[in-house]
Amino acid sequence: MYSFMGGGLFCACVANILLVVSTATDFWMQYRLSGAFAHQGLWRYCLSSKCHMQTESIAYWNATRAFMILSALSCFGGIIAGILSFSHFSTFQRFNRSFAAGIMFFISTFFVLLAMAVYTGVTINYLGKRFGDWRFSWSYILGWVAMLMTFFAGIFYMCAYRMHDSRRGSGPR
Repeated sequence: MYSFMGGGLFCACVANILLVVSTATDFWMQYRLSGAFAHQGLWRYCLSSKCHMQTESIAYWNATRAFMILSALSCFGGIIAGILSFSHFSTFQRFNRSFAAGIMFFISTFFVLLAMAVYTGVTINYLGKRFGDWRFSWSYILGWVAMLMTFFAGIFYMCAYRMHDSRRGSGPR
């Protein structure tokens, strides 16, 4: 049980770092504009080594930003619940912290999936047609890797919960 929780905690910590880095960096998309290379993130875009803030309030950027921030926050909440699940003291008999941590990681997975789906859909359908020579970049890829890591953290914590639940049910009464 503790090995599942340790593996889940490792995956969650890596995922939270990846979520923060992915959200904060400016390499979600790279493209060529007027012969010069450019790249953009959720907060800034850079042309010819000079970066500018995204001042336009475009709905898909706002949605992607919000979902990525919510994902990082729910992953952090899951990490706190996951750390607390190592302790045996519980004021609530029916509340299992490993189950709560697993649910928080699945919520984080859902939020990052929504963020990546919104960004991917709009980028391919709108920006991909506007810029001829473009590609997704490493910040975007880190978002997908973070989604996988939060999903596996949720799986690990649910396995730990099932092991704890089956041990509790099979003990003497």
